[in-house]
Amino acid sequence: MNQPIFHLAFPVNNIPQTKTFYIDGLGCIPGRETSHALILNLYGHQLVAHITTDILTPQKAIYPRHFGLIFHDEKDWEELLKRAENQHLNFRERPKYRFTNLPLEHRTFFLEDPFFNLIELKYYRHPEAIFGNCEYTTIGDRI
Repeated sequence: MNQPIFHLAFPVNNIPQTKTFYIDGLGCIPGRETSHALILNLYGHQLVAHITTDILTPQKAIYPRHFGLIFHDEKDWEELLKRAENQHLNFRERPKYRFTNLPLEHRTFFLEDPFFNLIELKYYRHPEAIFGNCEYTTIGDRI
């Protein structure tokens, strides 16, 4: 497969806590590690946790900044949900359906890591809604 992969760098204050959340909790595969950074494989995408001395604070809401995955198979989404529950990860928003009975219908939940980074996990009932269905103007929840 010669598909580009996504890369995301994000701030953390503690590598051991990062490993607990992302490796033990989410099931990421660890890569290279230094005292100031950790590479993680999240379903074939590269996350890089960089140590910062900045004070990290939570966002007031899930918008504007978060990252995540969209699953093609609902079973895979459900398996990660179950893993997150079993690992007692911090749910910023519990699992729910959005836009039910519309072509945009999807399931979603948000996790918050120990450094207030938000991760959204989604499954769309109709895959064409991931990039299409442009006649609809609804995106996310109202703020």
